[in-house]
Amino acid sequence: MMYYLFLCCDLLLAIFLGCLIIPKILVISYKKELFDMPDSRKVHKVPIPRLGGVSFFPAILISVCFMMGVRYFTGYTLVNIDIEQTLCQFFFLAAGGMLLYLVGLADDLIGVGYRYKFMAQIVAALLLVWPGEWINSLGGLFGVYEIPAFIGIPLTLLIVVYITNAINLIDGIDGLASGLCCIALTVLGILHVIEGEYIYAMLAFSTLGVVIPFWFYNVFGNANKGHKLFMGDTGSLTLGYILSALVIHMSVVEPSENIKAGNPDMIVAFSTLLVPLFDVVRVVLHRLREGKNPFLPDQNHFHHKLLRTGMRVRSVMITILCVSLFFIGFNYLLADRMDTTLLLVLDVTIWTAMQLGINYAIRQNKGRGRRLWNIKQEKTI
Repeated sequence: MMYYLFLCCDLLLAIFLGCLIIPKILVISYKKELFDMPDSRKVHKVPIPRLGGVSFFPAILISVCFMMGVRYFTGYTLVNIDIEQTLCQFFFLAAGGMLLYLVGLADDLIGVGYRYKFMAQIVAALLLVWPGEWINSLGGLFGVYEIPAFIGIPLTLLIVVYITNAINLIDGIDGLASGLCCIALTVLGILHVIEGEYIYAMLAFSTLGVVIPFWFYNVFGNANKGHKLFMGDTGSLTLGYILSALVIHMSVVEPSENIKAGNPDMIVAFSTLLVPLFDVVRVVLHRLREGKNPFLPDQNHFHHKLLRTGMRVRSVMITILCVSLFFIGFNYLLADRMDTTLLLVLDVTIWTAMQLGINYAIRQNKGRGRRLWNIKQEKTI
């Protein structure tokens, strides 16, 4: 019970730090005029501070390190784990997270080219893999279980960069990226508690704690009163990196486990991020089909498409969060009962059918818009 108490205290401390830091960020942003300016791609119509993510990484480090210190000070040391290996993983994770935090901060303040951000993500991914944290089994996906290091390490690097960019790219409307991250962090935190990985559970819940107050400011804050802010690249890169670390750690098969068996934990872990991961693939394929640079922004993300159906911003946010919860629940129920490859095919099929339905709704909305415009013109004449 004491371990659960420490996790609750860790969560509450992170929430407290977020509530303490975010108002200060708002004050500084307005004094220095550090705003995200509206343009044709963006939903907001007034300048809004974009440095909400500045609170994330410091609050996470403070809460995790402080609560770990309290645990050891009170005699509740971690047992049944390799302390040296775990500390090594966390030192490299902290280094990679700080690198992306600084790159994101520079991008929010003065702008950083996507090539430099991509290089920083690769370096951060290498730091995550360096202490031996790489995927060594596909859990039966396409009939493959154990994979060697020369495949597993590059695959893990790709996944880290993929997840980090997916969170960055899905951050397009109020509460969407932070809401998806809250869902993912909650599920990943619970999975790590079940597996007895209390340090990683603490990382998940401390990250969740600092995102919760930001989500309320982002969704319910009044921009006209100076109470609204965005997380910016500082926040999205930090969250993407931490989520990738949690997903990969849950996917690694330990030597004591049967590597030839399925890995339902890996399936559920990746399910927490299926919406942003699938959306990146769809958007990149669309850009390539249109002959556009896949790294340049456009208005074809999941939330953009739902907005074109006529839905309001908050309705779009709630809808996408519900879609994420659906995939998590769907895959959780079937992870032990179905072949991994077949389950992935089902996920892709559901996602594709959903996109086709949205495309139909967009065409219907455009038709209604044209009819209303014609009626208005006739009345004017």
